[in-house]
Amino acid sequence: MFDPAALFQPDRGQAATPLHIVDKAGLEAWLVGQPAPVRAILQATGFKAQPDSVAYVPHDGAMIAVAGVGEAATLRAWSLARAADTLPEGTYRLVSGTPGDAALGWLLAQYKFDRYKKDDTAKGPRILLTSDPARIDAVISEAQAVALVRDMVNTPAQDMGPAEIAAEADKLAKAHGATLTVTEGAELERGYPMVHAVGRAAARSHSPRMIELEWGDPAHPRVAIVGKGVAFDSGGLDIKPASGMRLMKKDMGGAAHAIALAGLMMRARLKVRLHMIVPAVENAIAGNAFRPGDVLSSRKGLSVEITNTDAEGRLILGDALARACDTIPALLVDFATLTGAARVALGPDLPATFVNNDELATDALAAGLASDDPLWRLPLHDGYDDMLKSDVADLNNAPDGGFAGSVTAALFLRRFVAADVPWIHLDTFAWMPAAKPGRPRGGEALGLRAIWHLLRHRFA
Repeated sequence: MFDPAALFQPDRGQAATPLHIVDKAGLEAWLVGQPAPVRAILQATGFKAQPDSVAYVPHDGAMIAVAGVGEAATLRAWSLARAADTLPEGTYRLVSGTPGDAALGWLLAQYKFDRYKKDDTAKGPRILLTSDPARIDAVISEAQAVALVRDMVNTPAQDMGPAEIAAEADKLAKAHGATLTVTEGAELERGYPMVHAVGRAAARSHSPRMIELEWGDPAHPRVAIVGKGVAFDSGGLDIKPASGMRLMKKDMGGAAHAIALAGLMMRARLKVRLHMIVPAVENAIAGNAFRPGDVLSSRKGLSVEITNTDAEGRLILGDALARACDTIPALLVDFATLTGAARVALGPDLPATFVNNDELATDALAAGLASDDPLWRLPLHDGYDDMLKSDVADLNNAPDGGFAGSVTAALFLRRFVAADVPWIHLDTFAWMPAAKPGRPRGGEALGLRAIWHLLRHRFA
């Protein structure tokens, strides 16, 4: 299992390979100050200090490393990720300055998901030293949170069903002295009817449940974090094609984000009363599966006509958001791998972000930019609310036509959020379809660090 704790250490003068950070603008001036053999090798190999370029050069019987970055004066989260992935195992020290935010990318570039397949060719650790040890714990905590999201999303549904999602929450609760409540069976059907309806067709080992964790001083502001936990989504009776089902192990990505964020909040002893809520289900097919045309009741009392059983995530989130609003939190955030429409609009990297408060939206977007975890706001357009009308119920779960799919999904969720509760909804992909420096193909935390930086700023 990936453990970043040993990869970022305080500089106590231990032996280390010098690591030079250079950008294109400063390359010529930097080369002038280097020994002639180093200049000759770099020029012969065509090193231009392009972002994510790396050189490893012999000099005087030792080696020096050189990393090209976008701006040498301002290292960003992924600035050193390629270097950490490319350089040989060993210990490295920046020749000038401290790693700053780039330490996170250094750590996460060394993440491997090896639960089912061992890599016998894997390199040993690449350790980064810092003269700013006060930042070590915070960086390692963020790396551990991202790694947890990746691990949970990468794990197939056979080993990451509703019970295993609950086990991850239980592990977190025990580590931090939090209270965990798991609601199942008849009690789930009474209290969270949409969660029960979506998950009731699954095998008993994957039966639906509502997972709640509470932690912190009740006198502190209440912050509710909700995560969509669909362990696998077949589409239900509106079954997906094979291509659409291929990645549906990742449909619990919202739950992984919520659990990881709760861990960050508790490790940092944030001054909040945390309420984490994860509805965990498998959207399966059986004789008792919910059907198109069914009308479901909900925790909030609204009736919902089912027009598409593959729009199940918003159903379980509706009950979870209503539960969160029972106690009127100071802030409510939900993470969900909710709509393909968000990916068509924004691609895989940008979580579609819906916020019912402009000041909160500004702060969230700024936190995303500051943490190299960008968000993109989409509108809660009141004019599309009519698309949710139903002839037989208070609303339908999937409007016909496909227009503005991510917006209408967010508008559906808004029906279950109390009007006076500040709310952020992130429609995130939780997956990297192609590798980037520090971010291998597979499960990924997208929006997690943005919201963490927002919370840390507001409630530190």
